[in-house]
Amino acid sequence: MTARLQAQGLAVAWAGQTPLLTGLDIALTPGERVGLVGPNGSGKSSLFLTLAGVLPAAAGGVEIDGVPVRPGTFNPSVGLVFQQAEDQLFCPTLAEDVAFGPRNLGLTGAALEARVAEALALCGLTDLAARPVHHLSGGEKRRACIAGVLALRPRLLLLDEPSAALDLRSRRRLITLLSGMEQTLVVASHDLEMILDLCSRVIVIDAGCIRADGPSAEILGDRALMEAHGQEVPASLAPYGDRTLCTPYGDRFINLSP
Repeated sequence: MTARLQAQGLAVAWAGQTPLLTGLDIALTPGERVGLVGPNGSGKSSLFLTLAGVLPAAAGGVEIDGVPVRPGTFNPSVGLVFQQAEDQLFCPTLAEDVAFGPRNLGLTGAALEARVAEALALCGLTDLAARPVHHLSGGEKRRACIAGVLALRPRLLLLDEPSAALDLRSRRRLITLLSGMEQTLVVASHDLEMILDLCSRVIVIDAGCIRADGPSAEILGDRALMEAHGQEVPASLAPYGDRTLCTPYGDRFINLSP
C-alpha cells in the first residue's frame, strides 16, 4: 500500500535561519489519525506548512500518495486548518468562504453549489450559510475553517490546535466531527485528552527532531517522556493516586491542586 504521507530526511527551516527540525522520517497510511505533540516553539506549525508545500523543505522531501509535494504550488490533496480561524476566514459570508477553494479549482454553477452544500452539511453549518463570518462563534469558526478545507476534498488534513479556546460543548462537537472523517488526519495540539480521543498514534517532536512515535496511550502515558518534553500525562491516563486532587467536569478533569 502506498503511504498517504511520506517524509524522508525532512528538514524544516525558514529562509536564512537555522533549521527547526531535521532528519524527520514520517509515514502515514490512508485513514490514519496521528497526534503531533511538542512544546511551544518546537516547530509543529512550521512542519505543517512544509508538509502542505507552503514552506519549502530545507532538506529531504514530502510525498502525498507517491507524488512529490512541490513548494509554492496549490495542492488540493492537502488541507491545512490554521491555528487562528481569523487567518483563514476572509469572505463576507460563510457560504462564500467555503466556495472560495472549489471556485479556484474551476467549479461553477450547480457543481459549485453542491460542493459548498456538502461541506457545510458535513460540518453542521447548513443553517449558517448566509451568516457573515465575523458573526460566527468560536466553535462555528473552527468548523467553518474545516468546511472550507473539506470543500476541496483533500486526502490529508493537517489541523493546528483545533480545540484551542473552545468551550466544552464546542470541543466535544469538534471531536465528534473529526472522528467521522475519512481523511488521514494529523492533529497538532496541547489538548492531549482530545488526542487520545481521536488518534491511535502520537509523534512527539522537541529540540529539533522526533523524540517518540508510537501508540497514543503508550506515549502519552509515559510520565518521564512527557515531562522531558514539556508535557503532562493526560488525567485519564494518570494513576488514581496522581489525580486525587482532580474532579471530573464534562468530559475532562479539572486540576484542583494549589
